[in-house]
Amino acid sequence: MGQKLLTYTKKEQWLFLVAIVGQNVFYGIFSSAFDYFMRFTLLIPSMAVGTAMLLARAFDAFNDPVMGVIVDRTNTKWGKCRPYLFAIPTFLLLTTVMSFMSPFGTYTRSQWPALVAAWAFAAYVLFSVAYTVSDIPLWGITSLTTEDHNDRNRLLANARVVAAAGMALGFIVMPIAETLGLRLGSDQRGFLVTAILFAVIGFAMMQPVPFGMKERINPKREKTGLFHAFKVMWSNRPFRRIVISGVLASPKMLISLVALPLMTYYFSDDKEHPIRGVLLMGLVLAGMFGGQFIAQALLPKLLARFSKKKLFIYSNLFAVGPSLLAFLLYRLSPMNLIHPVNITLLAICFTFVGIGIGVPVVLMSIMIADCVDYQEYQTGERPDGIFFSGQSFVAKLQTALASFIMGIGYNYVGFSDVAVEKVKDYIAQGGVARANPDFQPYMMIMFFLITIPAAIGFILTILPMWKYELDTEEHDRIMAELNERRHGVEAEQVQE
Repeated sequence: MGQKLLTYTKKEQWLFLVAIVGQNVFYGIFSSAFDYFMRFTLLIPSMAVGTAMLLARAFDAFNDPVMGVIVDRTNTKWGKCRPYLFAIPTFLLLTTVMSFMSPFGTYTRSQWPALVAAWAFAAYVLFSVAYTVSDIPLWGITSLTTEDHNDRNRLLANARVVAAAGMALGFIVMPIAETLGLRLGSDQRGFLVTAILFAVIGFAMMQPVPFGMKERINPKREKTGLFHAFKVMWSNRPFRRIVISGVLASPKMLISLVALPLMTYYFSDDKEHPIRGVLLMGLVLAGMFGGQFIAQALLPKLLARFSKKKLFIYSNLFAVGPSLLAFLLYRLSPMNLIHPVNITLLAICFTFVGIGIGVPVVLMSIMIADCVDYQEYQTGERPDGIFFSGQSFVAKLQTALASFIMGIGYNYVGFSDVAVEKVKDYIAQGGVARANPDFQPYMMIMFFLITIPAAIGFILTILPMWKYELDTEEHDRIMAELNERRHGVEAEQVQE
């Protein structure tokens, strides 16, 4: 027990956190801006976008565990996660640029509308593959760079805070792109230039990490196949609960997907008050992301006082009431939510919702790493790649299901392709969309999607976790025994 535990240096910590920001710049572009780009710039029918996203994620259901198996079977002088991090930033850069190229124009005005959709969907699938190849080893390396699970938890908590900052950049892609579009002659060109700029930033932040981080844990490596990977994931009960909980949380992703069109079409102001519209958008978004940052920054201190299970359950329940109240505020004043009292209450609601999003996101990464420890404790096998592929899969499936739900909602009120173009033209001519009775069904569906399904998601996600077995005390006991085993094996090898 007196053996000093191996852990990462300050330099490695900062290299990793910067890489996480860079990776989430890419993720932010696609989790919010690309969906907006397909629906509201390329004008691809909303139901088609939702269905294509769902099918793409069905492919990822196979793709993620395959990559997890590949990582776990990797055995090189650089380790098992680092080798993939040398080249993958380049592929993320290329597939991002390809996704925003749109060589066939917009869906409603192109001679080949099917090719407009096909190019966007194919490029998205290629990006998803590249992202998977980056995501699993980047997060997986956290459980190999330190033997101290407290250090690992701090690293993961800090990573989730900076990841949220990277994702937040995705929300400014759209306004920057549309501003550039006015100067370059089209929104498509604006999005392409902006995507290139942000992709280069993400690339530059990710590239140094494999050169500076070390893997300090050398787990037993076994030749495992895909069937074995699924068997391991399903047999690990705590991990199984986390994955099911994550899938049930999918409606919560509507908050990030609907935020951009809601800001653009409801809070856009007339030409006489352009600054007011920007300030209104900023106030609501600041509340939403501010809540996440506050929650994630305070989480290490909260973990010192409360168990992971209790924090997960209570933080989700905490966000249900504010979500419902936000929709009630809209229903009480559908055309005048910009009144100072209303907008302040709405920002407060979204701040509390942000807290309910931020805490579980961090806890999920920490708990998955705990499940890897649990698997090593039970079997001697440490499937970092397989288990962190579950995190990647859940994140992608959440986006896919949320996008599909959003497509159903938009399709129900007719807010798609031609109707979107009509609203955009109305705003371009100086109109205020929220004040036009003809557009009220579109405003209503956006407020509905960003609140009611999200509230349901906050409730559903806690159900599998109610009997979560691997709570803080049990994990501490496992880690104490596991580190004794590791150093006992090392001592025996030295004696031999």
